[in-house]
Amino acid sequence: MPLHLERVTWMPSPPLVPDDGPIDIEHIRRMTLGDTSLEREVLAMFSAQAVGLVGALATLPSDAGALAHTLKGSARAIGAFGVADAAEGLEALIRSGGDPALALAELTDAVARARAAIDAILNRS
Repeated sequence: MPLHLERVTWMPSPPLVPDDGPIDIEHIRRMTLGDTSLEREVLAMFSAQAVGLVGALATLPSDAGALAHTLKGSARAIGAFGVADAAEGLEALIRSGGDPALALAELTDAVARARAAIDAILNRS
């Protein structure tokens, strides 16, 4: 039986994890079951919590690992995966006894980006 070969035009695959910015909008919509009012409330609560936790982490208190863990969970719940990853990095450094200065700076930047995105979402009409 002869082999029939055909030229196939390949299309690039979409990324495995969409890079939609600091907040994964589709994730937060799934988590709030499409309730826009709840979405806005949860985002506002996260924004306030995140700034408070980063402020508390700045002094690296004895419970810094637990604070980073709390922020990581909250961030994952709303789709702020950059914040979650940065919090996880800080948590790991604290646990291992490493110097957390760079990880704390990265977390602070990630929270600032997420809060800016949240502000833009909340200010939409």
